[in-house]
Amino acid sequence: MLGLLKRTVKYRNPEMMVQLYKSLLRPYLECSSPVWSPHYRKDKLLLDKLLLERVQHRFTLLFDDLKSLAYNERLMKLKLWSLEKRRNRADLIELFQVVQGISTVPLQSFFKLADGSSTRGHRWKLVKEHSRCDARLYFFSMRVLNCWNSLPQ
Repeated sequence: MLGLLKRTVKYRNPEMMVQLYKSLLRPYLECSSPVWSPHYRKDKLLLDKLLLERVQHRFTLLFDDLKSLAYNERLMKLKLWSLEKRRNRADLIELFQVVQGISTVPLQSFFKLADGSSTRGHRWKLVKEHSRCDARLYFFSMRVLNCWNSLPQ
C-alpha cells in the first residue's frame, strides 16, 4: 500500500499524505492489536522495528524536508504517534468499553473491581490476580491492568 501511495501521488502535501496514510495504511498495521499485541521485548522490537513501525518510518521519509530529522521528530512534525503508543491506547479503549458495559464482553468474566478502601487513584481500579504461566500473564486482561490502574480520575 505504501508503494502504491508513493507511485500514484505526485504532489506530496504533508496534510493530504497523512490523511491518506491514516485511512489506507494504518488500519492494516493496527488490525486486532488488542488481541495479538506482543509481550516479549524481543517480539516487540522485531514487530516494531522490523515489520510494522518500519512501514510508518518509511512513510515519514517520503517528505524531502523531513529526511534530515530523527524518526521521533518526524512523527511530531506530522502529528503521528508511534504504533506502540497506539497499541497501548487501543488496549485502554477496549478496557474502557468493557468497564462501561459498551462491549459485549462482561466485566466479571475477565476482571474484578478492587474494593473501595484505597484512597488513591480512581474508583474503577481493577485487581491484578497472581498468574503462574506466561500465557495468562501477558493476556489482555493482565497486560492492560497496570496502565489502567495508573490513570488519573
